Order: sequence, then C-alpha cells, then structure tokens
Amino acid sequence: MTIRRVIVKNYRALKSADVKLSDNLNIVVGDNESGKSTLLEAINLALRCQLNRRPAAYELHPYLFNAQTVAEFVRSHNAGNPTPPPRILIELYLADVPEVADLKGSINSEMEDTPGISLSIELDDEHCAEQYQDYIADGPAVNSLPIEYYHLVWRGFNNENLNGRSIPLKSALIDPSAISNTYAASKYVLEIVRDYLTKTQAVNLALSYRQMRDEFLNDDRIRAINSDLAEKQGEVSDKTLSMAMDTTTRASWETGVLPHLDDIPLTLVGKGEQNAIKIKLAIASKEECDIFLMEEPENHLSHANLNKLISHLASKCEGKQQIITTHSSFVLNKLGVDSVLMFNREVGITLSDLPDSTKRYFKRLPGHDTLRMILATRSILVEGPSDELIVQKAFLQVHGCTPLQAGIEVISVSLAFRRFLDIAALLNLSVAIARDNDGDSAGKMALYAEYEGKDGIKICISADDDCPSLEQQLLAVNGRDKLNRMLGRQDAADSDLLNYMKKNKTEAALILFESDEALTIPDYIKNAIAQ
Repeated sequence: MTIRRVIVKNYRALKSADVKLSDNLNIVVGDNESGKSTLLEAINLALRCQLNRRPAAYELHPYLFNAQTVAEFVRSHNAGNPTPPPRILIELYLADVPEVADLKGSINSEMEDTPGISLSIELDDEHCAEQYQDYIADGPAVNSLPIEYYHLVWRGFNNENLNGRSIPLKSALIDPSAISNTYAASKYVLEIVRDYLTKTQAVNLALSYRQMRDEFLNDDRIRAINSDLAEKQGEVSDKTLSMAMDTTTRASWETGVLPHLDDIPLTLVGKGEQNAIKIKLAIASKEECDIFLMEEPENHLSHANLNKLISHLASKCEGKQQIITTHSSFVLNKLGVDSVLMFNREVGITLSDLPDSTKRYFKRLPGHDTLRMILATRSILVEGPSDELIVQKAFLQVHGCTPLQAGIEVISVSLAFRRFLDIAALLNLSVAIARDNDGDSAGKMALYAEYEGKDGIKICISADDDCPSLEQQLLAVNGRDKLNRMLGRQDAADSDLLNYMKKNKTEAALILFESDEALTIPDYIKNAIAQ
C-alpha cells in the first residue's frame, strides 16, 4: 500500500503543491524553506490526523494556514471586497489495491475515482456560520483568521468519515533533529523502545521496576528517615509524612529509566550516535509500517557513519515506501539519483520528467551538481574553473561579498548548460549562464532560444565576435599594461600575453582573482552577476 500523489493547499509553506511519488524510494531535495518538512508533516497529518503526537483537532491555530493566503483574506476584507475564508486541504491519492478499496471514490479535487484520504481544515458552516458572519460584519476589524470557527474534516474519497482504525495504511514520521533537549531525547527513545518491546518484555520491565521501588522502602536508611518524619506528625500535617518512590503511574519505569550506550547515558553520547539510534529504533519498532517519512538522516553524522546508516535504511525499508528529505549529495549518491524528487513548494520533478538526453547525462554525472543548483537562492553557470574564478572576483567587486555569502552558487558545467536549464525551467529556478561566444554569438544565443523569456533564466553571452573567449574579453576591457601588472608579466605584444593566458587559463585566472587590484569586468559577466 503506497501513496502515488499528494495535493496540498494552503498548509504552512505550501500554498498549492502537487507531488507524484514512486512506490519505493523518494528523496526530496530543495532549498531551505522550500516546504520539504511541511510536505512530510502534511502527509503524516492526513494519514494519522495528528500534530505533535496529539489529535490534530486540539492543535488548530492560524499559523497552520499559508501566510500569503491569510494575508490575502485579511486584505480583501479590509478593502471591502471580502473573499471566502481560506481552507486547508491535504489529499493523498493511494495506489488502487484491494486493501484500500473501502476508501475508493471520486470526492476529491481532481474528481478521480480512486482510493484516497482527504483532510480539510475549514469553516464549520453547520455550527459557526452565524458567528462568522458577525465577525466579518465590521470589515476593518478583520486582522487575522478566526480559527475558533473552524473544524477538521477527515474523510476517505468515498466521503465517509475516518478514524484511526479505518485506515489500513500505517506510517511512521521520523525526525530526530526535532528532539533538541536531553529530556525530550530520552523520552523519544523510550517511546520507541516501548514500541519495540514485546508485551512480555514490557510487563517484565515494569514488574522489575516495581520490585526495585519496594526494595527502596525496605532499605534501613529509608526506614530511619521515615521514622523521623513520622515523629513530625502534627507539626506539618495531621497525617504521617513519609518518603517513597512514585507508584502512581502504570508504566512508571518510563520516567525512571534512562537509556544507556556502553554504560554511558544516551544524553551524554555524541549527537550523531543519538540520531542514528533514534532512526534505527524507530524503524525496528515500526516494521509493520507501509510508509516511512524521514527528515534529514544526515544530521550530525560523518560520511562513514552516514554510510552505515543509509545502508541500514536501504536493507530494513526494502519493499516499503520511503519519503526522505535531505541536503546531502552523499545521501543522493548512496541511494541513487533515480529516486531524487526535486521540490520547490509547488511541484516535485524527477529525472523521468526531463528530456531523455538530459536524464542520461545526470545519471552519468558524478557529484550531482544539480543539488547545488536546486539548493541555491540563485545559480550562475559557467564553462570552467577560470570562468568561475573571474565571476567570483567580479561578484565580490560589485556586491562586496562572495556569491556563496549571498546564497548564490557559481557552478562549472563545461558545455552542459542546456542540461541544467532543463531542470531550472521545470522548477522555476533563478539561473544565469555566462559563456564564451566562440566567435559566433548569434549561433550561441540560438542554442538557448527556448529558455529565453522563462522566469528566472538569463542568458549572458558577449555579442563581440572579435573576442570569442574569456581571455580576449579580459584583454579588451583591461588592456595589456594592466593585465601585465596584475599577472606579473612583461609581454610586449597582446598576442604574447593572450597566448600565456590561454595556455595557463586556471593559473592566470587565480592570479587575477587573488590580486588586490580591481579588474575591469566584461559586460556579459556584469549582466550575469547583476542582482
């Protein structure tokens, strides 16, 4: 049993998202604040109707709604042109298998006859319509979302109300990074251990802990203390005061037992080891799960330990649907680029969405520089290391900081510009390319005609065919004397200096990059680095 498609509207960072999933492994990558964690949370919410491990009905608040949607709602009322109250909608379209046949129907936003789950947070028209109308009657008073008049509707696509027992699909949301303090970390692990233990083991542990408490009372030192306290009767209370271990909770071992690793309390071992333990225990305790939702397994782990963890995940979760968020190219390399889902708050694309030639290129490409481009605020694509150094120098001179400090990646892609632009076009990424014209500027511009005009894509190629390469462009705008000075050369002819720069492209670019003297920047590079 798997989820094949997720539609989310107005939930946190996701104003309108539509993501198709594979039946097995899905590695979700995207920039910070791109909605990766929100996507996992939305899926878990629709499957379990829980937030923060509590029934979602008790966790409703205005900040669950997309901030832009709420702002538009408030603005419309204050402008005297009110819009209907916003609604959160999460739909899970399930694989059509017999186990979920009872959830089949066409009551969904796509009107598709398929098994599925719908969770909506919407205005309670049946009980609160009149109060809501009173609230919005005075337009200028509307400054937030009246969540008090909302309720939660959890149904199958058959329009039948759901409860936890009516969904055969079992899931586990694993987010060890969210457990930040030591008490919470121990409690989290103990909850997993409790699920991992058999019923007999849990009973034996509780019994042993109860016997230990009884032995506490029989200790001569505790008896002496209680005897002394008994003599105080009448001073602090008419009743007898005594000291004993807490026996009020049915599973009180959970509050008194602390997990240890090699006799060291779990809270005192390294963060990486803690995270790995949490993930492995969660998987072991949820072996009956159909779907694992996992948040950034690479946190606090070295490459060696991450390698062990990823291998463990691959073996233990085989045959189950996995949706994993990551910022790590190592995770991509280990689990496979075929499983990558590139996400931008609206859609998720995979290699299968790209042209065949582009798909084959990225399957062969080591290092997956695509991840750098996807995670960056903006990217500048160049041909090679020398171009990269000059672009870095130009950016620093113009903006007073390096591209990386501004969240901008400068990526050497050789001549594979179109491959990267295919991804940028699908994800609406902000990307500029700065390349040589090779003496045919019109021909080079024609190569990228289909991308011109697309939001965020900028093609920067010099129109001066007399300067076909970077080195000739630099010589044309800086002059021989200045470049000789910056490079520590004494060439008497432009051709000699140009010959040196072409034969030593990266070395010459590095010297120019490290020079304290400002470099005059060719216009096509200025255009590429413009903010």
